[in-house]
Amino acid sequence: MFIKRLSLENIRSYESITIDFPKGSLLLSGDIGSGKTTILLSIEFALFGLQPGQRGSSLLRFGKDFGSVRLELDIDGKEIIIERGLERGSKTISQEEAFITMGGLREEVATSELKNRILKLLNYPIEFAKKTNLLYKFTVYTPQEEMKQIILEDSQTRLNAIRHVFGVNKYKNIKENVSLLSTYLREDIRNKEGVIRDLDDKKQQLDERKQVLKVLEKNFVDSQVELETFILARKTIEMELSATKTKIDEKKKLEQEIEKIKVAVLGKKELVTNMDKEITILNKEISDIKGLSFSDELIKNLELEKKDLEILEDDKKKENFDYIVKSKSLKARNMEINSLKERIMQIQLCPTCLQNVDNNYKTNIFRKFDDDLEKNLLIIKDCDQKIMKFDNDMSIIIGKRKDIERQFSQVQLNKLRISSMSDKENKLLDDYKRKESALKDVDMLSSNIDLLKDHIRELAKYDLIYSKTEEDFRAALKLEREADLARGGIAKEIQLTKMIIIEMSNEIKKKEDTKANLNKILEIYDWLSNQFSELVAFTERNVLIRLREEFSKLFNEWFNILVPENFSVSLDEDFTPIVYQHDYELDYAHLSGGERTAIALAYRLALNKTINSMLSDLKTKNLVILDEPTDGFSDQQLDKMRDVLNELSAEQLIIVSHENKIESFVDNVIKISKEKGVSGVRCAEKKEVISE
Repeated sequence: MFIKRLSLENIRSYESITIDFPKGSLLLSGDIGSGKTTILLSIEFALFGLQPGQRGSSLLRFGKDFGSVRLELDIDGKEIIIERGLERGSKTISQEEAFITMGGLREEVATSELKNRILKLLNYPIEFAKKTNLLYKFTVYTPQEEMKQIILEDSQTRLNAIRHVFGVNKYKNIKENVSLLSTYLREDIRNKEGVIRDLDDKKQQLDERKQVLKVLEKNFVDSQVELETFILARKTIEMELSATKTKIDEKKKLEQEIEKIKVAVLGKKELVTNMDKEITILNKEISDIKGLSFSDELIKNLELEKKDLEILEDDKKKENFDYIVKSKSLKARNMEINSLKERIMQIQLCPTCLQNVDNNYKTNIFRKFDDDLEKNLLIIKDCDQKIMKFDNDMSIIIGKRKDIERQFSQVQLNKLRISSMSDKENKLLDDYKRKESALKDVDMLSSNIDLLKDHIRELAKYDLIYSKTEEDFRAALKLEREADLARGGIAKEIQLTKMIIIEMSNEIKKKEDTKANLNKILEIYDWLSNQFSELVAFTERNVLIRLREEFSKLFNEWFNILVPENFSVSLDEDFTPIVYQHDYELDYAHLSGGERTAIALAYRLALNKTINSMLSDLKTKNLVILDEPTDGFSDQQLDKMRDVLNELSAEQLIIVSHENKIESFVDNVIKISKEKGVSGVRCAEKKEVISE
């Protein structure tokens, strides 16, 4: 991997700037505070976001609400663009928009997800996702003062950091996990031992339950035989009861038959009574008919007289209607005459000739009208008198007609009665026959009743037999039910016992499984405690020894390049640098500033090479960033830096320094300066600002 371009907007002392990074060695030169370190912090922020404990205010330009970093990388020939933003809120500054562009496709992702993606691209272990990126710091970029601080840390803190970076920490984690697992297994063993403690007792209880089940099953067979005996006895009595019930039902049917016959006898007697009444009535009617007579001439005369009266009635109605019409017509005419008189009275001019109409003329006209009115009134009076006389005449005519109709009806009735006498005489003879037949039926039915009563008396004994048999049936049914309940109780007890046996068998099976599992766990526990733990400790010791040997060797080589005069260095078991001069150990605090810087730089470079050697798949192994690596160096030590840089042979080397002498050691130089609080950059060769 190498860095191609970095764009900043409102990041610390930068307002808006884009910097191109060439391959080879590059010096970021400038005065202290000009903005060199900001570029390195921005690269780290683009890759991993804000680090634990780092605040957004350390990057966002003062007074600005939004800032962003855009980093273009080349990883295995693929262009990767990373963009991160910072936004000022009401209380804090937080990471906001985050984008990654791969294969020309720009994608917005969460800030934490972007860090995971970057770790994957760089082949960094995922365990660094939620931790400080020590691997990046120790292989790519560590501020010189931080490296000195690592050397000055207490031995345990430094060792833990080294273990973490090289992945040796996993052995410690393995041992801790083994300890936790062993504790868990011990607890699990105790629990399982507690579970199987009563296994033998449970097996004995199971055998006892099985014996109880055998006894219950035998008792169930015996109860089944007893129940079947009671069922047979009950069915025998039930058959006797049914036969007796049949006899009783037969007696009840005979009693019902007697009741039916009695009803029939009553019906026959009632028929005889009715026949007597009807015979009496028929004899009287025949006697009355014999005293009647009628004449066809009389019927004919009555019909003629009735017809004459009907004609007279119709003529009277027609005549009366004419009088009514005539009276109404004349009354209407009189009303018209009176109305005409009133209109003429009001006329002053003749509507035809338009001459005055005098009163004499009107008087002559009125006289003619009065004559007509008087004549009409006389005729109306005569009509009204005749109309009044019509009602009286009609009453007389209608009375005569109705009297003749009554006579005619009576004569017709007599004729019908005389003609029906033959039927009545035949009916009378039939009634005498029906009466005689009914009397015979009464005698016969009475005889049947006597016969049925004799049969009923014979069947009466079965009432007592039924009562006794019914008592025996209830007793037998009670015994059957008690036997069935007893059998059911045994069946339920058998079912319950079987369920208990199944539960106990399952419990014993689980305990036996637990016992078998316990034996396996004991084997695992013994292996973890005695073999695996020793193997992990042995592996860890060998890895640390190999790591320290290689690290110490490289550390000594780098240090000898920087400080060759009678000095040698090595690392103790805690990776603490030990400095010797003429075989005498020197205290780190008593060294000069340049010597301490040389130790820190050698430690840093040795750490870089060791990590890249052991973790060869890291994509950042060809990128090295050195921040003020020569602080306190003498001119002689500065000259040695050329050898150090040549020895590094990194694909891309970025150095931050304010030492002018370093410019001659590198391929490219970018000058950084600050004016009025705003930083800008320019290439040293071109002497011009690229962008601000």
